[in-house]
Amino acid sequence: MRRFLKENGLTLTLLAIFAVSLIGQAVAGWYTHGEEVRHHGHTVPGFAAYLASGHFLSAVFENWESEFLQMAAYVMLTAWLFQKGSPESKDLDGPNPEDELKPADRRKRDAPWPVRKGGLVLQVYSHSFGAALTLLFAGSFVAHALASHRRSNEEALLHNETPKSFGDTLGGAEFWYESFQNWQSEFLSIAVLLILSIYLRERGSPESKPVASPHAETGR
Repeated sequence: MRRFLKENGLTLTLLAIFAVSLIGQAVAGWYTHGEEVRHHGHTVPGFAAYLASGHFLSAVFENWESEFLQMAAYVMLTAWLFQKGSPESKDLDGPNPEDELKPADRRKRDAPWPVRKGGLVLQVYSHSFGAALTLLFAGSFVAHALASHRRSNEEALLHNETPKSFGDTLGGAEFWYESFQNWQSEFLSIAVLLILSIYLRERGSPESKPVASPHAETGR
């Protein structure tokens, strides 16, 4: 168990923080939504019912959508573009082993199955990371749209208004306002990370260059 915790400590810690944060969002959202519902003279839904509401799900998937977009864009853009001096960039002039696949690599016993198989399977596997993140973004985007449609109809019910169609929600300014307000912050955070990583250091972190590395040195 101790070995398992050591080998997976980073993932387990992040998942634990994620779980606590999600529970906190759910509880705070339930109270916030409850105040609005009571203000309009309706019965406050139970906690379990709130978890299936558009108010909660829309907020959750709105954030997941932007995070997966950020990661997908980051993984794929760094495959083609460079940033001098950043450890997050491939070397501008030197060899980049992540681009290379030697014939001997395909004969290694511990190589992933697609590498040993070759052909189309290898081609798909070679881009599976970016593809998986893109699919997670697409799924979250669709879930955000569906949940936003549910939320808008829940709000229409509170105000005794006519429910909207899904097309009205998807084409409405509010849905895209929610998306763009998150997308812009994600891309800004990536740009800030790249710039700060050129000049600043974090001793012990694999995301940072060694403390004594020159600012102009690209990669790790």
